[in-house]
Amino acid sequence: MESAQDLLVALARRYSFGDVGALAPAVLANPVKAAHVSAVCEFGQRLLTLDAEDFASELDVPTIPADLRRRARACHMPQTPKGQPRGALDSLRPAYALLLEVIKVRWDQRELSAMMAALHIAAEYLPLLAYETALGHSGDPARWPEGLRAPGSRFGVIGDRDCDHTRSEQSATERTLRVAGEPGEGWRAYFDRQHSQVAGALATCVAKCRNPCPAIEWVPDRDNLALRCRVALTFAETPLVRLRHAAPVGHGFGVPSPEEVLDAWQRSRGALAKNGIGHQVMRGDGFPLAGLPSLFSAIADANLRPARLLADVSEHVISLLRSY
Repeated sequence: MESAQDLLVALARRYSFGDVGALAPAVLANPVKAAHVSAVCEFGQRLLTLDAEDFASELDVPTIPADLRRRARACHMPQTPKGQPRGALDSLRPAYALLLEVIKVRWDQRELSAMMAALHIAAEYLPLLAYETALGHSGDPARWPEGLRAPGSRFGVIGDRDCDHTRSEQSATERTLRVAGEPGEGWRAYFDRQHSQVAGALATCVAKCRNPCPAIEWVPDRDNLALRCRVALTFAETPLVRLRHAAPVGHGFGVPSPEEVLDAWQRSRGALAKNGIGHQVMRGDGFPLAGLPSLFSAIADANLRPARLLADVSEHVISLLRSY
């Protein structure tokens, strides 16, 4: 390697945005240009770590190309009930494309702890990805259909013993019906703790409730949605996703090896393939966890493939380094 600048280029190719941003001031002679590189790297690092709450802190930085900001904004979670644009609450499809890209990058770098965390996030919100076709959005609490509150609905009723929701899901569904009227602090606390439980509760309503109530009578093509939600719930219980709980990654007690991940995924594919549209997971789509993009596509009822957002941020950082 000829120079320190070449080292930064090599790190940028490996999506090591945090390292490039930290080293740029020491390597680049011009402090203004170094700050430019660091700002773009901070943006890339937030994307890589799926820090969707804080994407917005870089979205108005003029040194980041408008196209990259627009694509990141599509994955952003609004921080207030009336925040615009709605980003991931309009559609989860861009966010799942980014998740797939992150999973691939983490696998290629053998950063399996971070990869398992991304898979866990994907599992939690998969039912909302499925519901998007029925809702016209991806579970925006400011736009829930009135049908959830239909006469006789048990959705959001705490303590109703005829409802198949757990106590925590009942609390989350009750909160989601009113959180759009809360201040920003309450809105953010809800998304931190309860929105993923609402996703699971909605899947239960359409796919496995033993005592159906009027809450989902508004849903068009209910059988199709139920099938896709059933696959989403199955994914959350697969050996692959359970690896994160079996080996508490991130707490110093071990991380699954690549061989363990691939073995768990093969067993997961076998379980998913028995479940309706889950057979799409057996497709060979060139992904490190073969069939995962095809599975997400089947659940979404839309074509989902890994994004190129991280790759394009990397290329932009490299072009900046070479121009300096």
